[in-house]
Amino acid sequence: MGNTCRYVVSATGKNGEMYYTHCKDKAELKKWLSEHQEQVNMKDVKIKDKNRHPLLRWLNF
Repeated sequence: MGNTCRYVVSATGKNGEMYYTHCKDKAELKKWLSEHQEQVNMKDVKIKDKNRHPLLRWLNF
């Protein structure tokens, strides 16, 4: 069985909580972000796209 998640989200909450979740598409990612917007520091949200080309990941600034 293959891995079906595309996005990996790592975030820090406003009270020091750590959030780590997987999302299978962009719609699910946007839904998760909108649901947790009050609890999460939006500056500390890190989203990793697992289907992105490795060279483009390296060039991401």
